[in-house]
Amino acid sequence: MKKIILFCVLAVFAISCTETKKDHRPHIVCTTSIIGDAVQNLVGDTIKVTSLMGAGVDPHLYKATQGDIAALTNADVVVYNGLHLEGKMGEIFEKLGKTKPTFAIADFVPKNLLINSTDFQGAEDPHIWFDVTVWVRGVNGLSKKLQETFPAYADSIEANRQDYAKELYYLHGRIVDQLNQIPADQRIMITAHDAFKYFGKQYSMEVRGLQGISTTAEYGLQDVSELVKYITEKKIKAIFVESSVPKKSIEAVIEGCRESGHDVKLGGELYSDALGAAGTPEGTYVGMFDHNVKVITEALK
Repeated sequence: MKKIILFCVLAVFAISCTETKKDHRPHIVCTTSIIGDAVQNLVGDTIKVTSLMGAGVDPHLYKATQGDIAALTNADVVVYNGLHLEGKMGEIFEKLGKTKPTFAIADFVPKNLLINSTDFQGAEDPHIWFDVTVWVRGVNGLSKKLQETFPAYADSIEANRQDYAKELYYLHGRIVDQLNQIPADQRIMITAHDAFKYFGKQYSMEVRGLQGISTTAEYGLQDVSELVKYITEKKIKAIFVESSVPKKSIEAVIEGCRESGHDVKLGGELYSDALGAAGTPEGTYVGMFDHNVKVITEALK
């Protein structure tokens, strides 16, 4: 009898301990790690933040799993990029928007700052985070919505926003200073897909990608041939692979250049549509940008 009573007491204690470990904070679910990092900087530890797409994940091709659908359904707020970055999840966001606060960070960027797509008529380039000054506008707009959604945390979110905005403007200054080391005739970036147009426009770099703004666009032998010709004519020293895009496309370009008599090197790996692994410097937006700019500068200067 004593054993039974002891067992019951222990069982109740175990259940109560499990319940105390439950996270009762509001929950924001974000699509990409880039957005998740921005939201985490805004809300701190007061609100739980989850990113669906981790390191090396391509949002253009991403399909939501059953677990993702459950997380989005149970979330208090959903934040995504918009401008068709998460191309296969559009209907999901439309449905979620009818039942809970669902924000596209691109909606907070003034239209005149968006770059028109050369691949899809009437569409804009979704890679807005590659111009820090544009990204700040999106983050500021999102912050206002989060303050309205969570009034109890409004003061702390606003304080965090101000601190983060300062950090991003310092980042912008570092980027300009570092890229100034690259000679004018070498300020050309060749990557696997055309994700860096905002970067190029803001930081005076000519950018070209083998694929278009979406990795859903296929490339052919003619695309490779034209890019090889361009690289050879411009005597470009280095081209870059991306962490979220297979390397074989850029390797084909390098081989084509060699066959044409121009030895172009692989300049390194850039983070484009996803951050690095969590817990690494590149696992944050600021760290990702610092990494990219260092790799670009070292390869082209």
